[in-house]
Amino acid sequence: MSIEPEPREPELIAPEPDAPPPRVSRRKLGLAGLLGVSVAAVIVVTGIMARDKSNAELRDWTDAQAIPSVAVALPDAKLLTATLDLPGRLEAYSRAPIFARVSGYLKSWSADIGAKVKAGQVIAEIEAPDLDQQLLQARADLASQQASARLSEATLNRRKTLVASNFVSAQEIDERTADLANKKAAVNSGQANVERLEALAGYKNITVPFDGVITERNTDVGALISGGAGTGPAMFVVSDITKLRVYVNVPQSYVPAIKIGAKAELTLPDYPNRAFTATLEASSQAVDVGSGTTRMQLALDNSRGELMPGGYANVRLNLSHDGAPLHIPASALVFGRNGLRVATVGPDDRVLFKKVAIARDLGRDIEIASGLASEDRIITAPPDGINDGDPVRVVSGPKSAKPATASEKQDSKG
Repeated sequence: MSIEPEPREPELIAPEPDAPPPRVSRRKLGLAGLLGVSVAAVIVVTGIMARDKSNAELRDWTDAQAIPSVAVALPDAKLLTATLDLPGRLEAYSRAPIFARVSGYLKSWSADIGAKVKAGQVIAEIEAPDLDQQLLQARADLASQQASARLSEATLNRRKTLVASNFVSAQEIDERTADLANKKAAVNSGQANVERLEALAGYKNITVPFDGVITERNTDVGALISGGAGTGPAMFVVSDITKLRVYVNVPQSYVPAIKIGAKAELTLPDYPNRAFTATLEASSQAVDVGSGTTRMQLALDNSRGELMPGGYANVRLNLSHDGAPLHIPASALVFGRNGLRVATVGPDDRVLFKKVAIARDLGRDIEIASGLASEDRIITAPPDGINDGDPVRVVSGPKSAKPATASEKQDSKG
């Protein structure tokens, strides 16, 4: 039997402690350092460029956000309504306040308010005893003057018969002739005074100048009457109400659109379910400085006596336009120290303010009298703080200032 030898562990050979490390060349070390610096430089440059790009994008985004976004629209050239409603006042076509011509006391009256009277009708009588006495005195003076004139004429005639006998001189004849002329002039003066007082006495009877209705009576029996003054309330007021005048004050901007002879429709609180037709008769052809309006007069038939002078009426006037006016939203108006303006957007998408004048305020819509053209792009709701020349971003509405064609408008409506 054979005996196998035990396996022997391999012997570990320890390196010699004083063995030198492997040597690396300087060239390799330089290349490695250069490569590391290059990588670091690339990383730094890439980071700086990325940050600059991010800052630029942030600036562009901020600038873009700073530009306000606006909605624009073109002025709408349409005729919203062809009528104009204004308040009016009814007046009698003929109205005569009656004052006394003579002084005295009211003796009687026969016509009260609402009474229908005829031209020449006596409606009151004044008692004037002092006037009666003046008339008696004037008539007596006239009789005395007439007697003196007759005596002077007779004396002159007798003197003329003695001229041939040289008993009367030519000088005396001339004096008598002049005296007769003076007496006749005194007679004429006295006659005129009597006729004047007789005319005044005729005014003791108060008569009506035309057919109408007594609309006022401001006196009574026994009242003291001051004649010829024309101050204070009138004794009576007579009005012809078979035809009425309607006065209405029209704003200056609408005067050219209202023509003489145009028809108007009147509605009154007395008759809420009825309408009356009036005709424009006259215009004052002047603008009142205080109100900026022109007064116009309409004629209204009232032969039935249904309407009363002094009443209020709503007058609807028909307007005539040479062309359709421009309308813009009320929100487009800008009020400031520079007046009433509208912000528009030019072809370069920059703000341009234009001063405008309003023709009519229709609530949501404003009718423009002047200051805008049909191709102007108006900002419907201008943001606060915008000024002339500011850039804006149009987000709604026409993108250019070119006006829309008829087909485009038709398509937009369709």
